[in-house]
Amino acid sequence: MTLSFSPGNSEISDFAESERFRLLVAGVIDYAIYMLSPEGIVCSWNAGAQRFKGYTAEEIIGKHFSQFYTPEDKAINFPAKALQTARDSGRFEDEGWRVRKDGSRFWASVVIDAIRDDDGNLLGFAKITRDITDRKKTAEQLHASEERFRLLVQGVTDYAIYMLSPEGIITNWNLGGKRIKGYDSEEVIGSHFSRFYSEEDRAKGLPMYALGQAASQGRFESEGWRVRKDGSRFWAHVVIDPIRNDMGELIGFAKVTRDTTERRNAELLLEKTQQALFQSQKLEAIGKLTGGIAHDFNNLLGVVMNGVGILRMENSSANTLKVLDSIERSVNRGSALTKQLLTFARQQTVKPERQDLNKIIVSFAAMLRRTNQDVEDIELGLKDSLPDVLIDPAQFESALLNLVINARDAMTEKSGKLQITTETVNLHEHEVNQLPAGTYVKVSTTDKGQGMTQEVIDRALEPFYTTKPVGKGTGLGLSQVYGFVHLSKGDLTIESVVGSGTTIAMYLPALAEKPESVDSKSFKFKKVLVVDDQVDVLDMAVGLFQSLGFEVLAANDGETALQILQDTPDIQVLFSDLVMPEMNGMELAQQAKLLNPSIKVVLASGYAEPALLAKNPHFNDFQFVSKPYRIQEVIEKLNKSA
Repeated sequence: MTLSFSPGNSEISDFAESERFRLLVAGVIDYAIYMLSPEGIVCSWNAGAQRFKGYTAEEIIGKHFSQFYTPEDKAINFPAKALQTARDSGRFEDEGWRVRKDGSRFWASVVIDAIRDDDGNLLGFAKITRDITDRKKTAEQLHASEERFRLLVQGVTDYAIYMLSPEGIITNWNLGGKRIKGYDSEEVIGSHFSRFYSEEDRAKGLPMYALGQAASQGRFESEGWRVRKDGSRFWAHVVIDPIRNDMGELIGFAKVTRDTTERRNAELLLEKTQQALFQSQKLEAIGKLTGGIAHDFNNLLGVVMNGVGILRMENSSANTLKVLDSIERSVNRGSALTKQLLTFARQQTVKPERQDLNKIIVSFAAMLRRTNQDVEDIELGLKDSLPDVLIDPAQFESALLNLVINARDAMTEKSGKLQITTETVNLHEHEVNQLPAGTYVKVSTTDKGQGMTQEVIDRALEPFYTTKPVGKGTGLGLSQVYGFVHLSKGDLTIESVVGSGTTIAMYLPALAEKPESVDSKSFKFKKVLVVDDQVDVLDMAVGLFQSLGFEVLAANDGETALQILQDTPDIQVLFSDLVMPEMNGMELAQQAKLLNPSIKVVLASGYAEPALLAKNPHFNDFQFVSKPYRIQEVIEKLNKSA
């Protein structure tokens, strides 16, 4: 059977095709697809249009499409403008609010295409509308979220948070960036982030290395110096994260910087303090050991010395006496060593006095020069108007002599001047080891010798540690200096560069201005009890207080003194020796406070304060003077006593 097609069959085919297309459009429910006349009258209506806009075909065909627009759009004749745009350019595309039959609004994506015949005559318009309200809400929520995040980032001041292009160009800037680095956004956006790095880091290529690591590893984190607008540096903690799009392509970097200078300084201070504490504890332990050895050694030397005396009386031959003289000289040298050990251990009895260090150094300079004839010169750099310090002058001279001798030995040749300088310094808490904040007199010796390694510096204060050849030193010089400054409530530092020289500085607490002499009539206290188990010392103390105009009672032991306190409740001052048999001065003072809480107590002893404090936990509850004491010292303690 042969089929043939005629024009009539072609028309039927076209009709069928048209009908299928009509049915296809009519069945679409996700899009409103309908036709408009050239004037905007609705000519067709599909299921999607009915679903979106709520009108049936019978309700809307023949009506003007402008009724889907909001009153605001109709007021500005927007529907006509849309048709005009489609007529002129062939197409109109827009998003905006549209109105349903029930008056509710939805956000629509609209496309209007002009339909023309083969001759170009306008037949009407094809209008496609889609309800994208949900998409708009999602976009608005995303935009709101992004805006909140942007405002959050912009408002952060503790962190510099900003974006970089893949090449490292700054694309935005927050308040933290301005606060930390000093730049306004206009000054940095568009410039390369390497401007914040130091010249040394830029020379090493560190900025681009950081971006490379972030891109390849997924993150870069480091700490280092960064530079502010004013040229100052700060210690920064930096994190750089790569930003990639959905395709995995690198589109930039997020960079977060925080100024951690204060934290770093605190960590360095803590580390320095811990090291100083460790060194102090180590030296304290060595001091206790050497102190005990020194006392025992002194007892042995005493036996030897007494034996020499006996032998000297029993033997008169020249040879024997010569041997005894040699033994005695060795004993004396051993005694000198034990004194240095006791000073290091802070168990040596000292006699602190108010002193002007400049005067001591000037008067001692000739002695120092004679001792150091191998040195080209000793140069003094003494600042005027130094405050006084409370020291034992003989101990200070010994400490200074030890420092100068060490400096001389460090300069193997006449390699320049040895400098001794003084100045007043104000220290912060723990700026120098464990010293409290305050004013100090700094005494420094500086040589141009061979210097010390850090290992030598760490051990330099240990007794018997020395780098000198055998027979050239005992290793006790710096130990004695250390003991002296600590007995004087100070400290010392060692700064040295191998091949360049060494500076050792003693820091001694400065005293306030000299108090004016106190008139005894200004004292409120008039009755004092003086206690000492040594009769001569007691008599001297009684005379001292009588010279100040006190009514004086005396006792030569603690039990008698306590009985006097019970019998004489109007005693205002207790001045007692600390070390006494039976009831000592500390026990007496505590009993006196129980009897009369307002009584003023001053204790005295010939032992050094550190040794007394170790044996008397309540030692600091009362004022203390070292024997022998002066009238002015007693007056000062009475004014401070509690």
